[in-house]
Parts: sequence; structure tokens; C-alpha cells
Amino acid sequence: MKENPIRSLPGIPYLFGVLLLTALAVWGFVSAVNTPDGMVSGWLILGSVVVAVVALLTLVGLYMVEPNQAAVLSLFGKYVGTVKENGLRWNNPFYAKRKVSQRVRNFESGKLKVNELEGSPIEIAAVIVWQVVDSAEAVYNVDDYESFVHIQSEAALRTMATSYPYDQHEEGQVSLRSHAAEISQHLGDELAERLADAGVKVLEARISHLAYAPEIAQAMLQRQQANAIIAARTRIVAGAVGMVEMALDELQKNGVVQLDEERKAAMVSNLLVVLCGDRSTQPIVNTGSLY
Repeated sequence: MKENPIRSLPGIPYLFGVLLLTALAVWGFVSAVNTPDGMVSGWLILGSVVVAVVALLTLVGLYMVEPNQAAVLSLFGKYVGTVKENGLRWNNPFYAKRKVSQRVRNFESGKLKVNELEGSPIEIAAVIVWQVVDSAEAVYNVDDYESFVHIQSEAALRTMATSYPYDQHEEGQVSLRSHAAEISQHLGDELAERLADAGVKVLEARISHLAYAPEIAQAMLQRQQANAIIAARTRIVAGAVGMVEMALDELQKNGVVQLDEERKAAMVSNLLVVLCGDRSTQPIVNTGSLY
């Protein structure tokens, strides 16, 4: 069911008109009481009472619409239309009116415990920014659109979390921790698909909390530290090999010293120990011959 905008009458002029009509009915009632002709006064009294009662009953049709709010109108269970004009408005007194806020709202989901793509338990939470854009769908397509948004948001978050690993283990792999923009886009698309029938538009969805579950947090920390050490050592070795090659090339090019293969191997070994060691080396000074 799609939203159908309808017009409404300004409430303040209508209110003044009803008050004026009621005042005239009261004046007619008082005049009829003071009229000596019983037949005329009886009809005048009856007419004044009927006019005053009808005028006052039509005041039920008055209602207030605030900024960024919509009034969904129905007649005996049938959807009539939606009024978005602000201020005091008037429509048929028999219309049932339900107010729907179209302001931007947000909420943070609770911390959900789910298994990521590789099966490790993690804790994850998200902040969802949303807005009602179709009041008719929000009222008639779901029973309680606010509860619907909360439940579907948690379901979408669970589905998204199981589609990615927590950490990036391969070059170019999308993970929960390293690709915040891609993860937010995926979560937003998942929510938009789930909430479209409820007349709700998702403006933003982003991860607000991400961590390993407490029972494996220590083990995962050790794994991360080991990966960091391996990556650092790999880079150090690569740099050290390049420096050794450069040193040998410069010595040979400048004719500083002529080394056979055995001495080259010893020099390479010593340089790698110096460059790759995690502690300061203690040099041994050879004051004798080279060999």
C-alpha cells in the first residue's frame, strides 16, 4: 500500500467559524426563549440546539500535525490518505487519525555474539540511522514499524557478520576490521532490502563495536602478535638481503677487496646477523691477516 497525499482544511479558520456558529445558535436559543409565540419559539429552540450540537461535534475533525510528521487517515478501516501539512488541520470527523513521525532517528543495536566467516565467535554492534518515508506502508504493511526496524536490523547485522572474516589474511580480502566502508555499504544494502516494505529508508549503517568474544580474545591476540612479528621479520630480511647485495656489488666495483666464494659466504652471514638481529651485535676486531 503506497502513500496517498490528500488535502485538509485549515483548522484555525474552521475553529473560529464553529465558535461563531455556536454563538449564533446560543443567541437564537435565547431569542426563542423570549419570544411570546410558542410555535415559532419551539422550532427556533430546536434548530438552535441542533446547530450548536452539530457544530461542536465537527470539532472532533480537528487535529494537529507537527513538522516532519504525517497523519494517516482511515474511514471505518479503509485507508483514505495522508496529510503532511503542518499546524491545526480539519478533515471529516469520522476519519480515524494516526500520527507517524518522519524525523530522522537512530539506535544502536545490542552487542551480538555471532560466528564470523571462519567460525570464530565475535561481538559486534551497529548504529542504524533511519527515517519513515512512506507513512501508509509503515502503518499498514507491518504491525509495529519501530519494533520491525530493530529486529530486522539485528538480523541483517548477523547475516552480514557471517559473510566476512574478522581479520584480513590475504591480500585484497575484505574483512570486518580492515574495510569499514565496504562493510557499512553491505550492511546498508541488507537493511534497505529488508525494510523496504515497511516504508523505511536507511540513511546510514556503521559498525560501532567489533571484538573477539572473551573466551578466545587472548588466543586471537597471540595470533595477531605472531602475524605481526612474521610480517616484520619478512620485511627486515628482504631489506637485509638487498643491503648485502649492494655491499658486495660496491666492493667488487670499486676493487676494495677481492673475496673468494668462501669469504663472500662468511661476509654475507655476518652482515645478515648484524642486520637481522634484534639485539646489538658485539664486534670482534681481527688485527691479523685477512685469512
